[in-house]
Amino acid sequence: MQPSEIRDALLAPQADALFAEARTLRDSVFGREVFQRGVVEFTNHCRKNCHYCGLRNANTALQRFRLDADAILQAARTAVELGMGTVVLQSGEEETIAIRPIGYLIGQIKQMGDISITLSLGDHDEDAYRYWHDCGADRYLLKMETFNPELHARLRPGQSVRERQNRVEMLCRIGYETGSGIITGLPGMTTDILAEDLRLLSGLPLDMIAVGPFIPHPQTPLKEAAPGLMEESLRATALLRLMNPAANIPATSALDALSAHGREQGLNAGANVVMPSVTPEPVRAGYNIYPGKNAAPEPVRLIVGRLQQRLRDAGYEPSSSRGESPVRKTGCAGTADNPNS
Repeated sequence: MQPSEIRDALLAPQADALFAEARTLRDSVFGREVFQRGVVEFTNHCRKNCHYCGLRNANTALQRFRLDADAILQAARTAVELGMGTVVLQSGEEETIAIRPIGYLIGQIKQMGDISITLSLGDHDEDAYRYWHDCGADRYLLKMETFNPELHARLRPGQSVRERQNRVEMLCRIGYETGSGIITGLPGMTTDILAEDLRLLSGLPLDMIAVGPFIPHPQTPLKEAAPGLMEESLRATALLRLMNPAANIPATSALDALSAHGREQGLNAGANVVMPSVTPEPVRAGYNIYPGKNAAPEPVRLIVGRLQQRLRDAGYEPSSSRGESPVRKTGCAGTADNPNS
């Protein structure tokens, strides 16, 4: 799809037909199964100062935490017991990442069953990425947030589109099932920027593509900004499905932060994955990227069980499979043009 076609779909008076087409395509590839990824958020320490994120280093109001190996492995074990086919190890970007201890965790989790491991640990060098892949990590998630060079530089101080995209392409070459994504409704984002973001994101050789709405955090420079629109994020989800039929697309937790049934709306717009947090209750609320994230104080098993029942009530079936993309895109030959090259 060209940016003009994407733009027209984003601005159309109604989107019922778009959502129906995305659902039909999703069902033809994945059926009504929804892949489950259990997310272990093991530290909220972060060296970066992204203007939209509550974990930013300058947020001195946030109580920081770091789980030890035993707590991480117990959370991963809980995810497996609850039927998750994938365990996601996620963190803020530590100043100095513990490369070998992460490798140890990967090896221990792999022994828990036939599961995939996704890493979402931010920007690191190629040696670290290769080491973790050699240890058994299957996937890596590194979001672009936006491809627009000016907007990216303004909201992610000291960072550039070129560096971020180069890392995404590196992950593909190493052999990870690679995921990336964008945020809709970022302050300064226009419909034209979003349309181009969707086109460029779809040009990358990705196995997973994520999109979620911007939600302002009170301890960031964007605290007074308006949140992203649910409808726009859902339209972006549907468009990504049409442009990427075989990609895994999550119904993000940010949708639930905007609506009590946000994840169901994401699934009805063509998504096929949910990623509930299985972070231990005492620290879960500290992984506070945006208001509403990890806000529920109940035990993990209760939260996940409630989500699984929501999926069934909506006509979907929670799947315990590893949830690989049915058509792996390997290499980076089909990569979109780097907007900064």
